[in-house]
Amino acid sequence: MLGQMMELPLLVSSILRHAARHFPETEIVSRRVEGDLHRYTYTDAERRSRQLASALQSIGIAAGDRVGTLAWNGYRHFEIYYAVGGMGSVVHTINPRLHPEQIAWIINHGGDRALAFDLTFLPLIEAVAPHCPKVEHWIALADADRQPSSDKIPNLVNYETLLATGNADWQWPSFDENTACCLCYTSGTTGNPKGALYSNRSSVLHAYGASLPDAMSASARDSILPVVPMFHVNAWGLPYSCPLVGAKLVFPGPHLDGKSLYELFEGEGVTFSA
Repeated sequence: MLGQMMELPLLVSSILRHAARHFPETEIVSRRVEGDLHRYTYTDAERRSRQLASALQSIGIAAGDRVGTLAWNGYRHFEIYYAVGGMGSVVHTINPRLHPEQIAWIINHGGDRALAFDLTFLPLIEAVAPHCPKVEHWIALADADRQPSSDKIPNLVNYETLLATGNADWQWPSFDENTACCLCYTSGTTGNPKGALYSNRSSVLHAYGASLPDAMSASARDSILPVVPMFHVNAWGLPYSCPLVGAKLVFPGPHLDGKSLYELFEGEGVTFSA
């Protein structure tokens, strides 16, 4: 006998849609690579994530395709998490602290068709791009007026320019909740790194479990700053847990020194940090 409750697949897009609906004015604050603070709301993030998904589709990214990231904890990386996972594709977070040879191997083994990177990692991208012929689009996570140029990186495009080509009315699709949404590779293992593939279902359930009182005890009363990188086990799931409960989210970007973190803790009223 089956129950009579509505059947709803557990998709990561539903988390951000929930946050935009029920916590529309809650802030996401990011210390950018440029050093300034960027502020917007869950409403803004959800809209831009949908628009980004539309833009990625327009350049040929389809369900099941991998989109790599070499990026710090920040609002654009957050948007990629949801745009890529929410369209049925797979965000592939890459650890920039690995050797360039390993990074190139991971990109190729993961089958990334596009790769987004913060400007901090421009020299690293210039080193690995010639060894990653299957990457069709290299996306610089920067304002349009800060777009770098490099003859070592083919098909280099700007994130904000790409985003502007997307349809702001694009809507999240529904699909099997067991569809993969995130790919992370191990470090410190014997041989080459190994890929761990997360599903939409596993990520949503982890967000629920991590938020419980005997875990992180996260709620809409909190301001949460994940120091743990978004390229390391999805920042312990906080990019999913925070919008699930409506917590304010504070991203430190590349500025992980004590002084910078202290300023964010105090200035943004941080109540929990990972």
